[in-house]
Amino acid sequence: MRFAPYILGAALAGCAAVPPVDVADLVTPTLSGRMAVRNFIKVVETVEPIVEATCRERAPQLNCDFRIVVDDRKGVPPNAFQTRDDTGRPIIAFTIPLIAIARNIDELAFIMAHEAAHHIQGHIERQNQRAMLGARIVGGLASVFSAGSEDTIRAGAQLGARIGARTYSKTFELEADALGALMAARAGYDPLRGADFFFRVPNPGNKFLGTHPANADRLATVQAVASQL
Repeated sequence: MRFAPYILGAALAGCAAVPPVDVADLVTPTLSGRMAVRNFIKVVETVEPIVEATCRERAPQLNCDFRIVVDDRKGVPPNAFQTRDDTGRPIIAFTIPLIAIARNIDELAFIMAHEAAHHIQGHIERQNQRAMLGARIVGGLASVFSAGSEDTIRAGAQLGARIGARTYSKTFELEADALGALMAARAGYDPLRGADFFFRVPNPGNKFLGTHPANADRLATVQAVASQL
C-alpha cells in the first residue's frame, strides 16, 4: 500500500508566523494604507538581503533566492506563510490585511525573518517526512484491523499524516522564532518590539496537536535570543 497520495493535504505547505486572526480580534487600529505600503517596502529591501545571506551561510544546499509576494486575494485573513514554487525557490507571502495591521516595521521584519527561517531550517522537508511516517504507521494499522478496506486505510493514512505533520510543529515555530529574531536584529530591527505582535492576537495556548505554541513561550524564545545580542 502506498500512502503518499493520502498525505498531500496534511503536510506543511506554508506556515504562519501567527495563527490566522480576524482584524476584529486586534486591539490596535490599522495604519494608513500609504504608511503600511512604505513599511512593507522598506522591510523587504532591508530584510531580504540578510535572510538570503544567512541561508547561504547555514544551508548552502538550498535555493536561497527568496521571492517576497503579496497575497491579494479577497477575503483572506491577516496571515503570512512560507512555501516554494515548482523549481524549489522559497516564497514568503503576506496577505494585505497582515501588512495593514502590523503596527510598525519591527513587527513586519520579525514576521518576514520568521518565515524565512522555516526555509533555512528545512521545516517543510522535516514535516513532510513526519507526515509520511505517520501515514505509514496509522495506515498500516488500519490495514491490519480492517482486513484491507481501502476506505479505512485511506482514512487511517490521512489521520496519521495529520498527526505526524503536527507532532513537531510547535518546535518548528519556536526554532523559527529564534532564528527569525536573530536575522531581524542583523537587519537593524528590534526583535522584541517585533514580538509585541504576540500580545495583539489570540493566544493559541497549548492545544493537543496544535500548530502554534503559546504566545508566552514564543516571547520567551525571542527574549532569550535578544539577551545574547
